Amino acid sequence: MKEFVVDGNNFDDLEGFYCEIDRLLTKNLSFKTGHNYEAFDDLLRGGFGVFDLGEPILIKWVNYDKSKNDLGNEVILTLLEIILDCDNSGHKCRIELY
Repeated sequence: MKEFVVDGNNFDDLEGFYCEIDRLLTKNLSFKTGHNYEAFDDLLRGGFGVFDLGEPILIKWVNYDKSKNDLGNEVILTLLEIILDCDNSGHKCRIELY
């Protein structure tokens, strides 16, 4: 299972989070990804140059408490719901918080 480290020290707002995710989960795209919840969900499915469509991944979120303070509870809960695929959108993703 491929692992990706999201570092809360690399961003302090939602736009910065999306830039961090783009850096980690995309490679050599000929287009810009959306910076919204739906686009984030799509990136977790794979197929954007870093891992294959449907391939399971592990996200290790370091400095999570900083991210929680920076982004707020509502945003953090939404991001966690997306990562954990609470709406059964079809990606295979695990998360570890540090």
